[in-house]
Amino acid sequence: MINNSDYELLTAKQNLKKEDVVRCLDYTTYFDLVKIPLPTEIDKIIHYLAEERIVILEDNGLYSITNLGAIMFARKLSYFPGIFRKSIRVIQYRGNNRIEAVREYEELKGYASGFEGLITYISGLLPMSEVIVSGMRRTVSSYPMDAVRELIANALIHQDLSVTGAGPMIEIFESRIEITNPGAPLVDVWRIIDNPPRSRNEILSSLMRRIGFCEERGSGWDKVVSLCELSQLPVPKIEEYEEFTRVTMYSHIPYNKMTHEERLWACYMHACLKQVSNDYMTNKSLRERFGLSPSKNSAISKLIKDALTKDLIKPFDPDTAPRYMKYVPIWA
Repeated sequence: MINNSDYELLTAKQNLKKEDVVRCLDYTTYFDLVKIPLPTEIDKIIHYLAEERIVILEDNGLYSITNLGAIMFARKLSYFPGIFRKSIRVIQYRGNNRIEAVREYEELKGYASGFEGLITYISGLLPMSEVIVSGMRRTVSSYPMDAVRELIANALIHQDLSVTGAGPMIEIFESRIEITNPGAPLVDVWRIIDNPPRSRNEILSSLMRRIGFCEERGSGWDKVVSLCELSQLPVPKIEEYEEFTRVTMYSHIPYNKMTHEERLWACYMHACLKQVSNDYMTNKSLRERFGLSPSKNSAISKLIKDALTKDLIKPFDPDTAPRYMKYVPIWA
């Protein structure tokens, strides 16, 4: 199997003249994203693309477009038969099962070239709700779009590019979004907030961070969890499979409708988020995270007790009086 670090620099299309390169690649988007004035001469355009390893000069004086260049900046992925199946698919279903697909869309551009359009398209499919802000009625998405954006970017970055015939997929249901990418997670999902980040595709991930499509290394899940907490949504669920990873993001679920496992996962991730913020989880902070009133203190106390029993969290200071108890993740 091809190593991912090799895959990014393998040839997607070779023996190209400079004019062929600029016909195949959306180079104007590259210069926009890296905030470099667009050169007027083709030689300078090729120079910058070569420095980025988007293209490589061959021994015969012609050029190759790398897999990295094609995946990120293809005008059409169909120009590159070897990576065409890496395109991003979006499927919207009626209801909460896969019986009836309402819409299906395939992003045919490279990831960088098509990303903003993809996010706009997905945003248009998500349910909206009305809120009052400063006396003004506003329509907002039922999901924090910055979190959706981060999860999609993560799926692109962390996919196993060596898996043939498969690419990232986004499935939209009535009350959830499922984001699937080839390849199992490289880190323990229970330590996803605090573990040093690992990426299969270092060159691609470095470029995507530099052009602002995702957070700096290691801070993506912090942002996702924080945004879900602010919106009082469940923490996205991560499912590990042998050859792919699925992250499910849910719209609002009242506390009394959440499963016990969903409550425990939210409790644990709340403690993790507090820990990496140099803070502590308390009964009050967890209650407010769920949007519950002080009358629900006993329900939160029971949840904390269950999380302690399952070794998800532990007291920061076991000798503290129960009323003032603070909690940290079990690994802290």
